[in-house]
Amino acid sequence: MMRPRRLAAVSVTAALTLALSAVGAVSAQALSPGHSPTSSASQTLTPRTHFTMAADGSSGLTQGGEGIPNIDIVKKTIATYYGDPGTGIANKTASPYISEMDRIVAALKKRLPHYLAQSRRSGKTPAIVVDTDDTMLFTYDMEVGDMHFVFDPAEQNAWVQDQRFPATPGMVDLVTTARALGFAVIGITGRSDAQKAASIQNVTNVGYPGFTAANYYTKWPTGAQPSYIACVTTSCTTVEFKAGTRRHLEQDLGYDIAVNIGDQWSDLQGGYADHVQKLPNPTYYLPSPDLPGLHEPRLAPRTHFTMAADGSSGATQGGEGIPNIDVVKKTIAAYYGDPGTGIASTTASPYISELRTLLRHRLPAIAAQCRNADRRHENPAVILDADDTTLWTYDMEVADMHFVFNPAEQDVWVQAERFPATPGMVSATAMLQRAGCTLIGLTGRNDGQKAATLGNLAKVGYTGLTAANYYTKWTGVGTSQQPSYITCATAKCTTIEYKSQTRAHVESAPGGGYRIVANFGDQFSDLIGGYADRVVKLPNPTYYLP
Repeated sequence: MMRPRRLAAVSVTAALTLALSAVGAVSAQALSPGHSPTSSASQTLTPRTHFTMAADGSSGLTQGGEGIPNIDIVKKTIATYYGDPGTGIANKTASPYISEMDRIVAALKKRLPHYLAQSRRSGKTPAIVVDTDDTMLFTYDMEVGDMHFVFDPAEQNAWVQDQRFPATPGMVDLVTTARALGFAVIGITGRSDAQKAASIQNVTNVGYPGFTAANYYTKWPTGAQPSYIACVTTSCTTVEFKAGTRRHLEQDLGYDIAVNIGDQWSDLQGGYADHVQKLPNPTYYLPSPDLPGLHEPRLAPRTHFTMAADGSSGATQGGEGIPNIDVVKKTIAAYYGDPGTGIASTTASPYISELRTLLRHRLPAIAAQCRNADRRHENPAVILDADDTTLWTYDMEVADMHFVFNPAEQDVWVQAERFPATPGMVSATAMLQRAGCTLIGLTGRNDGQKAATLGNLAKVGYTGLTAANYYTKWTGVGTSQQPSYITCATAKCTTIEYKSQTRAHVESAPGGGYRIVANFGDQFSDLIGGYADRVVKLPNPTYYLP
């Protein structure tokens, strides 16, 4: 299906959760040509809202496609959290993120006098350590508005050197208060030594007092690793660098680090601080292993999440309660057997195994219904979506687009007929054809892509799909106009309006008088609206089309 992006207009049409294992019969009232869709058919089709996801991506091996947070819904949830209306620009005055930061900073400010007294008892200089990105400086507009969650180190360096980052909400006040109380405030950042001068100038420009080259630690250039840092390999981990620097501050320079503040757990691991404060940040994840022999389970991301499909959980869950976008990407990669190249395994993966199991369980009953309906001369048919139902788009979505949909690039893939078959679906559709069902295609791809789509389907082994029984979306240009059997609430039809009314047409006499035995799709919007005996939801966490 073609994928118009409307991150700011996500809506939930259905009300009840349908787990993959339960995908099957929809109301038997929605069977015969000319019938009306029943409300029950539309009220059982909606994404999961509760997820278990480990930070290392391993949940992609165990949770199944519906159990992986959908990446588009995660993006919408993050946007809600930052008050981003869909532009990639965070609201700088009011948002759930700002409210959460205000609460964290206010609580931390109240504790500072106690931390100061506690630290002074050590006989050392009380200090606070702060990270930079999303601790002192706010990177959302770069990460989302510019990079679209696809990190580009060259572009990041341009932002750093131009000193473009605003202050993280509340943190200038916190640092200023800490210095006034008598704390030394020291910066430790993963930014490079070549970015040090610009970084110090940026934090100074936005109001942080007292940062100099002497109290702002950056990552050293090649060959200049300081003697106080010891690492297991030639490339130091974040924890080795940051914990080693804190150890140097405490053991060599006479500081007692009262509190260490960072937005990444790897900013905080490794000890050498009396207290730690984690700031929320679901926009990226920088993992780093514990120091050898040290286990810190309390300094680890959440693994259980609640997330509504409309993105509204960004207003209620808090930053740690939103699935981190980088962890979601890694989980999706594990599910598709992608080693990190953006290319899915075509031979073995949890995704392929889940599809195989799903089809093994669903096909016998559907084939039996095809045979029975055929014997009764009911003209049985099966409806098939295109993208990620019959044709597999993972390599385009991830290796090429990096989860940032580009309609022009998608059209290049479509016209070049580059998509492989969705695993198992060629043999599945052949089985249903042998059982007496006609295959009918129904996709959000447009009329200008119809010939190429049919060519792609034929090339990978599908049979029986023709221009007459393959429905594509009108373009509004020339003869490609909205058909008379489609009526929509607004000028732009929704996916559900287009697909459900097309199914109704297929079951009507002008559309062939078919009985739709089953409707296959990877999106819930492919399936909502009735006009099918059964629906079969295929797993797809790589995008969401409400």
